[in-house]
Amino acid sequence: MDPGERRLLAAMPLHAITALHGEAGLRERLAIETADLPAADREKITRALDLAARLHAADRRQREPYLSHLLRVTIRILSHYHVRDADVATAALLHDAVEDHAAGIAPGGGQPEALAAIAAQFGDRVAGLVAAVTNPAYVPGRDHGEQYREHVAASLDASPWARVIKISDFTDNGAGLIHTTGPRLDKLARKYAPLVPVLRELIARPDTPLSDDVKKTIRDQLDRAEQRFTAILPARAPGAR
Repeated sequence: MDPGERRLLAAMPLHAITALHGEAGLRERLAIETADLPAADREKITRALDLAARLHAADRRQREPYLSHLLRVTIRILSHYHVRDADVATAALLHDAVEDHAAGIAPGGGQPEALAAIAAQFGDRVAGLVAAVTNPAYVPGRDHGEQYREHVAASLDASPWARVIKISDFTDNGAGLIHTTGPRLDKLARKYAPLVPVLRELIARPDTPLSDDVKKTIRDQLDRAEQRFTAILPARAPGAR
């Protein structure tokens, strides 16, 4: 990619990069965003990207490789949220790794063993952040969506930096609904819509480590997500015509 293309890539919306350049373009944007970090930080992020690419190699989200989602979540934190913390970027790349591929991280083990392996490779802080955004096993007989929301509220209450990862993840998922079709659209909207007020309150807290202008941008995005969920759900509610 020539210098002019790189300058354009550095300014493009993340979903536009995805549409035009795919995973390769997102990888290049991540390299641009991390170019000014210390070498040790870049090396840690690269190792996390390599692990995420291996674990999620066969995973897809609609029409794209799952890694594209992980890249957008991470780039948004670095670029849009102005966070220059390698541990947070590393945890963002790995935020679904333990939940989806614990055995790929620690063969024969579950989530605790996978988190221990993450700690050994990337440090306790990264493992703690990944743990905070990893959904535990659901309790049989209880609504999964309710358990998901309870876990998110409790874990993010205790971990301000995990809020940063979760809101980027939520933003990507919420924006991604516009590209989603079929029965999953209703299911995902019902999963995410009740989280909007929870996330709005958490992001507004003084201990959430984001600047006021970034918090305002996030509030605006949550408002748009709420409008999108409202538009989706009545039209697709059971019995709707």
